[in-house]
Amino acid sequence: MPVQNDAFRRFQEELAALEKSKKPLTREQQLAVARTEFLDLQRRYALSIADVVAFFPEEEGIGYLQQLIEASSTKTRRKG
Repeated sequence: MPVQNDAFRRFQEELAALEKSKKPLTREQQLAVARTEFLDLQRRYALSIADVVAFFPEEEGIGYLQQLIEASSTKTRRKG
């Protein structure tokens, strides 16, 4: 048993050292990571626009909708 406990303790120490060596992310970086992960999930699970907009803060949700409208109108102009 002491060998298993020692291995577990070393594992915990190494994990703690890795956590300490990570640079803390700024708020913007955290949001960028979360946004990227969410958009990956949105594509993977085919979430609706309402699901995506509800994820973002209100201003960003509106911005996202504006981007979608702009992209849609640009595609329409190219086809026509």
